[in-house]
Amino acid sequence: MKIKLLLADDHLMVRKGLRLFLQTQEDIEIVGEAVNGVEAVKLAHELSPDVILMDLVMPEMDGIEATKQLKKNAPHIKIIILTSFSDQDHVLPAISAGAEGYQLKDIDPDELVYTIRSAFSGKRHLHPLATNQLMSHMTKKDQVDDERRITNLTPREKEVLREITLGKSNKEVAAALYITEKTVKTHVSSILSKLNFHDRTQAALFATKQNWFEN
Repeated sequence: MKIKLLLADDHLMVRKGLRLFLQTQEDIEIVGEAVNGVEAVKLAHELSPDVILMDLVMPEMDGIEATKQLKKNAPHIKIIILTSFSDQDHVLPAISAGAEGYQLKDIDPDELVYTIRSAFSGKRHLHPLATNQLMSHMTKKDQVDDERRITNLTPREKEVLREITLGKSNKEVAAALYITEKTVKTHVSSILSKLNFHDRTQAALFATKQNWFEN
């Protein structure tokens, strides 16, 4: 069974170049060409392609909006972004919109064919630069989340957690902060809940790793 492919790019030379190469592949059939996002959505409904090679910057409707609409109304269609942009402002919205692939236009032709076949079989394949952008974004998001977790603690809970990182027992924490052991236990329970940990050791190790209480 051939992979039915729709090309969506506003540059005629790009579409011609893609067609010339891809039509040499025995398992790929180019069923149509779109010059903008609006036409891509329209042709997708009319031609029912398996995969769409989608440019990002196009008139009338860009590739991201077209991807969003298609994923909402025709989620079975696999979409591969083929663009010249590899920055986070383009990569992240495209992946968030539901694209199965993200490749740059200077890609090796055989790699593009592999990406098309991967998308058709339900596998996601991204250009290394796009993958790096995703990883960088995820790392930054994790750092922000970690900062948010500590800011959720009350000043007293932070004091209790600091004492825990020093290896103190509840009794020792109570003595250091001039509060009752029962109050310490209440604070510890609240800390574990807010930080989403099961025991005080996990919380202490996490706080130490994040250098929350550097002297």
